[in-house]
Amino acid sequence: MADKKVKKINTKKKFVADGVFQAELNELLTRTLGMEGYAGIEVRATNMSTEIRVRAANCQDLLNKSTRKVKEIKSLIEKRYNFNDEDNKVELSIKPLPYDKNLSASANVETLKYKLLNGTPVRMAANNIMGTVMRRGGATGCEIIVSGKIRGQRAKAQKYNAGYQVSTGQPKKDFIDVAIRHVELRQGILGIKVKIMQGVEIGSG
Repeated sequence: MADKKVKKINTKKKFVADGVFQAELNELLTRTLGMEGYAGIEVRATNMSTEIRVRAANCQDLLNKSTRKVKEIKSLIEKRYNFNDEDNKVELSIKPLPYDKNLSASANVETLKYKLLNGTPVRMAANNIMGTVMRRGGATGCEIIVSGKIRGQRAKAQKYNAGYQVSTGQPKKDFIDVAIRHVELRQGILGIKVKIMQGVEIGSG
């Protein structure tokens, strides 16, 4: 009876279910793999198995030192979504980033988050991250926005810019990597956003 229901699911419901699955998975991995520089997932589903590829900046550390953590995450996913080894297997693989980890907005926003939690002043932390992105990563542009109760009781937003960024159209989707996190400090919650435009050769065609 369950098999017939799975076959009859309409296209709209399938896309919604896939979207919810990816959103929930993304939330779980953001919380558990923040320190390892989690930078997104790729889900490939077939009739027999579902492959989940996790992109992480510190891929080697995760594979060498934190194998138990990976097994625990796989177990959680299997229990939550009723995967099993017979007819619906799940495969979890950790992959490195296809580009320099200094250009990953997710990895940098996590570093910034832990700097702020450790009490580093906002300006110093933001400039430090921007220096890493621009000098080591060789990015075209970087923008960091920190908003909330930074100092005093009045909430405000601070924006730090370096280099150049496109802000409209398809190039924005293709070249700009964005990551947002929330930091719980004693005075309240800060929102941090990191936007990185990776190095592209304009006019090479």
